[in-house]
Amino acid sequence: MATLSHRSPVRLLGGLLTLRVLRNSGAAFSIGTSMTVVFSLIAVGVIIAILRTARRLRSIPWAVTLGLLLGGAAGNLGDRIFRSPGPLRGYVVDWIQLPHWPVFNVADSCIVCGGVLAVLLAARGVPLDGVRQPSGAEPGGGDGSSPHAATGAGEESSGGRGGAAARSRDAALDSTSVPDRPGMPDRSGDGGT
Repeated sequence: MATLSHRSPVRLLGGLLTLRVLRNSGAAFSIGTSMTVVFSLIAVGVIIAILRTARRLRSIPWAVTLGLLLGGAAGNLGDRIFRSPGPLRGYVVDWIQLPHWPVFNVADSCIVCGGVLAVLLAARGVPLDGVRQPSGAEPGGGDGSSPHAATGAGEESSGGRGGAAARSRDAALDSTSVPDRPGMPDRSGDGGT
């Protein structure tokens, strides 16, 4: 602010990057300039939601994503709280301009990058806790609808090896409990009935 406020825009890298100060009362790309208080309250809600989610966060990609979103929301909220014309009505300071692109700031960049990462992680099925569910597994450890849910799910949640042993035992039981069919050999291993 002190360097750029009272001077003409600074062109860098042959015009690829321009530094200029603009005050934005709205959201990104100056959308909703009359809704500064609403955007301030939305930012507070986003920050609270991210902080609550962070308690169960165990995934590094999600930690980076939510960190970008939290930093961007907090940065812009700081401008809205502390800059004129007053608390929750202040203007966000935008100062970075690229060719054919609106002026933005570092917080805006963090929000956009965090949003893109969140979409990519969600599309790939990366969970917040960093533990991928095996394909076909029920989220939350099963609801008792599978014949082996009582033994497999409980043992699996108490440790990785117990769950693998339970799955192996269940697979062995399934392969030996096929009923006899006329004309089919007995699979129980005793040579027939």
